Amino acid sequence: MNTELMEDEMRRALFGDSEPSAPVINSDVQATVPDVVIVQPVKAAKKKAVSKGFTPRLRVTLRVGNEFEGEMHEMVHEADTLSSLVAEQEATKMARKKFRFVEVVSVKSM
Repeated sequence: MNTELMEDEMRRALFGDSEPSAPVINSDVQATVPDVVIVQPVKAAKKKAVSKGFTPRLRVTLRVGNEFEGEMHEMVHEADTLSSLVAEQEATKMARKKFRFVEVVSVKSM
């Protein structure tokens, strides 16, 4: 390494070239593949609506009311289950939110 640097060399080392040099074009460099390749995003295919298979349903008919031995109304609840016991419990649970007295009349499959 040369210890005696000229003033111009020191300026170039510290501050860089004052005049930008013309870029050197090599034919070998242009033939190579660039490092960064821009790829356009692929559109996701639309999901088709999957048709639900047969879901078992039970229709529970209830008689509900808020007065003891008073006026009763009929209420129908549809449950997505095969078990009549579970359907009955779901229906009475929903009916108890609004009514005090609940009586199950029938449980039928749809």
